[in-house]
Amino acid sequence: MADAFFEIDGERFVPTELTRGPWDPDAQHAGPPAALLGRAIERRALDEGDAGSRRGGQVGRITFEILRSVPLAPLTVTTEVLRPGRRVEWLGATLSDAEGEVMRATAWVFRSDPVEIPPGLASEDPASPARVSPGPSGDGLPPGPEAGEQSDFFPTGQSVGYHTAMEYRFVTGGFLEPGPATVWMRMRHPLLAGEEPSPLQRVLVAADSGNGVSAALDWRHYLFINVDLTVQLHRMPAGEWVCLDAITIPEPSGVGLSDTALYDERGPIGRATQTLLVAERRPD
Repeated sequence: MADAFFEIDGERFVPTELTRGPWDPDAQHAGPPAALLGRAIERRALDEGDAGSRRGGQVGRITFEILRSVPLAPLTVTTEVLRPGRRVEWLGATLSDAEGEVMRATAWVFRSDPVEIPPGLASEDPASPARVSPGPSGDGLPPGPEAGEQSDFFPTGQSVGYHTAMEYRFVTGGFLEPGPATVWMRMRHPLLAGEEPSPLQRVLVAADSGNGVSAALDWRHYLFINVDLTVQLHRMPAGEWVCLDAITIPEPSGVGLSDTALYDERGPIGRATQTLLVAERRPD
């Protein structure tokens, strides 16, 4: 049994069976490779920028374009500075297999000094409007993971995969219950052996599950595949648990949207959206 989502082989990242997605035994769930690109963005942000910018910073928004199915095969990661800046920098990262690119990411990294703002506005302040505004399911600030329950996963035919590498606690909904859902998720394994996952990595591993946990259509008869993922974070999560309050909206045009409010145990941290291809499954 693997003890991490990826193993390092020189300059390559070799996915383990823990990355396997639920629909194709030879393909990854998009969460782990998204986290791998997020890791690359964070590491590039620590480098001295072309404009002499300060090291570090916080990712405020990261968008992934899923160019094709991400295989269970060795991958390489490249990064670049798309727009240098002292306070705001735009970074890019690409994930490739032997045949070319499989996923791209672009991220805005903010390097701002601490700012004093009036009481009642920051998300962790009990009076903050962010704490009373409901997520897409309409239930407001969710209770913690201790209030959630485990739920049976889709029958994948695989005993090991992303579905076993993550822990789930549903507050509302469930994998086999169509409709909006609120679920707490945390990694059972690190992204890379010997590395503690960063807060950003913990969010990205989970955030791509929005359309899965809140599926509005029967997966046996329909496809609802996301071609992208955008995560906006006004605050990095504290602790291991990340909450997804998600809803999926399919349209008869064949286009859909998954909208997910993100929380940690202290309150709201951001939002995630996915654009979906919606189609009827073809008979075998």
